[in-house]
Amino acid sequence: KILKIAIVCYPTYGGSGVVATELGISLSKKGHQIHFVTYKQPVRLEALNQNLFYHEVYVPDYPLFQYQPYELALSSRLVQVVNDYNIDVLHVHYAIPHAYAAYMTKKMLVDDGIHLPIITTLHGTDITLVGRHPFYKKAVTFSINHSDCVTAVSQSLKKDTLTLFKIRKDIHVIPNFIDVKKFEGKELPCKRSLLVENEEEKIITHVSNFRPLKRVLDVINTFEKIIEKVPAKLMMVGEGPDKVMAQRYCEKHHLESKVVFLGKSDEIEKILCYSDLFLLPSEQESFGLAALEAMLHQVPVISTNVGGIPEVNIQNYSGILCPVGAVDTMAEEAIRILSDTQLHLKFKQQAYLQAKKFDMSKIIPQYETLYENVLDPQH
Repeated sequence: KILKIAIVCYPTYGGSGVVATELGISLSKKGHQIHFVTYKQPVRLEALNQNLFYHEVYVPDYPLFQYQPYELALSSRLVQVVNDYNIDVLHVHYAIPHAYAAYMTKKMLVDDGIHLPIITTLHGTDITLVGRHPFYKKAVTFSINHSDCVTAVSQSLKKDTLTLFKIRKDIHVIPNFIDVKKFEGKELPCKRSLLVENEEEKIITHVSNFRPLKRVLDVINTFEKIIEKVPAKLMMVGEGPDKVMAQRYCEKHHLESKVVFLGKSDEIEKILCYSDLFLLPSEQESFGLAALEAMLHQVPVISTNVGGIPEVNIQNYSGILCPVGAVDTMAEEAIRILSDTQLHLKFKQQAYLQAKKFDMSKIIPQYETLYENVLDPQH
């Protein structure tokens, strides 16, 4: 059945925005009509087609308000879009404030005689970081319990949500996904010589938003220990609050020639295709999308064993899991893998096989089934 689906997400580089956008794009390619409703066009939504629409949420600027009331503007815009396009389902990503605005939308539509099912997808920090704040907890609990259907991107996040909140709903786990076909048979120009002087030198990569949770100094400290045994360069991809601190550390310890800060990049796949190893020492990850993207490019991952990461990166198969802050262990494991050509090749191949399990062709139909179920509860 062809559906008209409204999607609300944050239009930023974060995992939740990327997943929501990619989900909408692939659903539109399957014939569904997709309407993105947000304050800015999502980053990856370049080509709008006949099944893909974008509706901007305009927040009027009144001197009266210190903070502009985004939820109010969003729910009003949603009511308008639902009425104008006969939307079947509303799918909101990230509980705060989207699930709350969705509930308001649903209530306003009742007055128009419209019953609109809401699906809320939880992505992580909306639960583990923001949602558990006493100030928001009641509103988050209420929003989740009043959604028609709730999904979480990992078993770990489902468990955290049920632990932190009094949830009366069943939570379905639908993992994040990647597009395996996008890179199959596509020869990326892997000119390693652009990044390293000789063939012996290994390329180690870290991609994140450089927030304190990502522990970027652990990345650099691990790398310092690796280069005592293995010649290597470190590619740091991303922007964020801890970037300057990391750069200063590298200057102070004379690592500028070894650590390259590439900033935000739309060409992460080109960087990953050069990479020999990926470091993800986060203290919290609800899923670990960056690790999955690395694995798709045959890059083994050395990560922490927190949150949803162990559901993505499998110990001694696609990579290695270590406790948070275990810089020595991460470095030892990295040296072990990088020093053994056969072992490294085995990890590379296994990382790719593990990544393929998360191909969108396996995951998107799970969302389609959910949409059908909320529209026809007897189904």
